[in-house]
Amino acid sequence: LKLILAVALSFIFLTIYSYYFQQPTPTQKPTPTHQTPSNSAPTTPTASSSTPQAPSHNANIQAPNATSPIIARVQSAEMEIEIDNLGRIAQVYLKNKKFIASKQEDLIDHLKRLFGFNPKPLEPLSKLPLLGIDALKPLELRFVDTTLNQEAFKQSYHASTSTLEINKSAKTLTLTQELPQLELKKILTFYPNLTYDLKIEITPKRGLLNSAYVLSNGSRPVADADGYAFHGVLLGTQDDKLEKLEDGKVKQTQSFHNVAFIASVDRYYTSLFFAKNLNALVDSQAGSKNPLPFVSFNGNTQLHGYIGPKDHRLLKQIAPELGDVVEYGIITFFARPVFLLLDYLYSYTHNWGWAIILLTLIVRVILYPLSYKGMVSMQKIKDLTPKMKEIQEKYKGDPQKMQMHLMQLYKKHGANPLGGCLPLLLQIPVFFAIYRVLYNAVELKSAGWILWIHDLSVMDPYLILPLLMGLSMYAHQVITPSTITDPTQAKIFKLLPVFFTLFLITFPAGLVLYWTINNVFSIFQQWAINQILEKRKAQQIEEHKPTTYNKG
Repeated sequence: LKLILAVALSFIFLTIYSYYFQQPTPTQKPTPTHQTPSNSAPTTPTASSSTPQAPSHNANIQAPNATSPIIARVQSAEMEIEIDNLGRIAQVYLKNKKFIASKQEDLIDHLKRLFGFNPKPLEPLSKLPLLGIDALKPLELRFVDTTLNQEAFKQSYHASTSTLEINKSAKTLTLTQELPQLELKKILTFYPNLTYDLKIEITPKRGLLNSAYVLSNGSRPVADADGYAFHGVLLGTQDDKLEKLEDGKVKQTQSFHNVAFIASVDRYYTSLFFAKNLNALVDSQAGSKNPLPFVSFNGNTQLHGYIGPKDHRLLKQIAPELGDVVEYGIITFFARPVFLLLDYLYSYTHNWGWAIILLTLIVRVILYPLSYKGMVSMQKIKDLTPKMKEIQEKYKGDPQKMQMHLMQLYKKHGANPLGGCLPLLLQIPVFFAIYRVLYNAVELKSAGWILWIHDLSVMDPYLILPLLMGLSMYAHQVITPSTITDPTQAKIFKLLPVFFTLFLITFPAGLVLYWTINNVFSIFQQWAINQILEKRKAQQIEEHKPTTYNKG
């Protein structure tokens, strides 16, 4: 029975993992010039100027592209931002070694290079670009009036300075565009932590003017090529609801009101706007259905932006609601508290590896009462095995009677055949949560533990941890009471450590570390429980011994 449950749980685990976590999402590929989002102009709005309007892909206007001249650069020790002549953020570079370090070469890559399949060694970058070349750029502004929009995309902006150095204090850059009907200013105040304030001022030059427009926070960053994390747009509403629009799944324009933030995200990075009561719309990119995010305004406005890593602490410091930008998939409700606990432990250990070990210990302590009950139940089932065999042999031709007598046997002796599986069931969501945390948390990127583990977010380069995990799983199996009587099933059960070792080889080292330490703690816990059960059994035997009397 335990084998059937174990196999069923493993199958469920693999199925859920394959469907939800290993389903690749379309990467954002450069599109031909006539199909880029920049080729479009907003349509005429309805009577309500507060209603977001979807850009149309039919307007024939000059397309801004990767060759748009750079008119200003914002620089600091941690980043560099390029502003193009259309008043957009053309590119953002990260300079911190945490983000530009090359991926640690694992054993598989080493063997490939050794045999000539991958001859180029890995080299670190000098700086990491976040934005796609032909993607929709942050701060791209599109007027609702088609004629005005066409003129705006033909006229370059002028920058108040070509170079802005940010050290410890904020600095302001003003971008000005002179059009026949109006003067447009984008006043940008940049901060060292990659946030910025944006103030838009529109001054009409003659008469009344329809100054409605949409402004984009840009398509998602493309710095991480992983296809299994969530890629797309997240919108946080004022009532703490989160809307998710994934790449490749946006079929039509969708409008959202009273939005607190709109964020384009990949696995580790984001480009976002945040303010109170934003009106947002998300359109689909022609040909790919990738989401194109905009916010809608009319006249002068102010908002805030951020482009950079999805660092949980930093985002929460910028604005509390931005903590929701770090998203862990369908298990976010459980993974986020796990991360907060892990982050709390890290604040004391200053090492993510030791924090993972402490987290594992806490989980084992919490689950100890259930583990104890499960082990007691399994021991009872093991002790009842001879009687179970007798019932199975006696009623092998009548499954209903056999099941009835087995249940009576369990009830009489207080045994629960499912009790031993409950701790395993409870560990599965913890395992999922740890996986999502280690896979999505940028804090663990390039974070080492000890010795050969220099990055807990990627696989163990020498496969040492997976092997230790397999050995510890086998050791735990040896000292755990087994209720399996069929020789074939017993052999298959003994092969589970091998299957799990192969399965976890390519998983992040932090996850394998958690599972290995979990097994080690389980071994000590099982040994302690075995001692308690042995003492209890010996005491029961002693109590039931017949009393002897001395003659004399």
